[in-house]
Amino acid sequence: FPDLDLCDLHEPTAEELVEEALALEEAAQAVPGVTTPGGASASHGLTGFVLATSAGFRGTMTVTRHTRYATAIAGTGTGMERDFWGASKTHAADLPDLAEIGRIAGERAVRRLNPRQVPTTRTTVWYEPRAAAGLVGHLLGAINGSSIARGTSFLRHRMGQKLFRDGIHIVDDPLKARGLGSRPFDGEGVAARPLTLVEDGVLRSWLLDSATARELGLATNGRASRGIGSPSPGSTNVTLAPGALSAKDLAKDIGTGFLVTDLIGQGANLVTGDYSRGASGFWIENGEIAFPVSEVTIAGTLEQIFAGMQPADDLDDRFSIAAPSVIVEGLTVAGR
Repeated sequence: FPDLDLCDLHEPTAEELVEEALALEEAAQAVPGVTTPGGASASHGLTGFVLATSAGFRGTMTVTRHTRYATAIAGTGTGMERDFWGASKTHAADLPDLAEIGRIAGERAVRRLNPRQVPTTRTTVWYEPRAAAGLVGHLLGAINGSSIARGTSFLRHRMGQKLFRDGIHIVDDPLKARGLGSRPFDGEGVAARPLTLVEDGVLRSWLLDSATARELGLATNGRASRGIGSPSPGSTNVTLAPGALSAKDLAKDIGTGFLVTDLIGQGANLVTGDYSRGASGFWIENGEIAFPVSEVTIAGTLEQIFAGMQPADDLDDRFSIAAPSVIVEGLTVAGR
């Protein structure tokens, strides 16, 4: 099997993790305007996996996970706002500095103070990387072999068709060194291989395990994920390739629009493709952040969003779904 460097030999003690969590809280609370830390966590885990199949496959792998998070609360009373920041890595050495995590959490909370609502309008929506990763997650759900085989995905008849703009590429790579979703083989013992999901805007692959592949008259592409039950299709390390322009340059082109920093609820219907999610973030005027916004809803369809996505160059690879900021024109932002 390929050496993917998924096991960190350093195992922190419980006392060290407590000290790191306290340092995260201290860094968040040091930001002017933060009234109290909202909690912090520092964790380490090690998982061993042994797979033996009736077809004669034998394989093992060991994976470690280091996670650091900080939450900060700004304001008082009914005017309180909160936000968080963090990262998860297979190796502790790859984590951001604790002071940086806490500082970003605090700054994000403070800048959300005194939000407003905006009138209902059709406008351009800028999803920051954390929110954009959710859009990629909706695509992964819609191309999951289980949904395709059951006929419960709005993309079930779209294989080989153009869903995105020219130049959009989305790849699932289980062989990424130190990747959070990396693995040398899948949950059925099939060798791991990179898989192109979207190529130049065209949908190229479903996520398939053996069972769903048979139902569809296809061959598995090594995407079986296994817990304590039967395997089912899933992704590994998915990356939406970044674009050429910076997020600030794209924002200048927006003029007026809505920057999404947080999404609320599960308002994406993968059967119909309808999309409606609560959101908060910032209103953009003349390409610059004007004021914080809360209690609004973004509405449209996933097909519309996919077709309009324009990625920036600020790829965020802290998690198993890596995405840059993306801008989508013509969505409805429902406010007052």
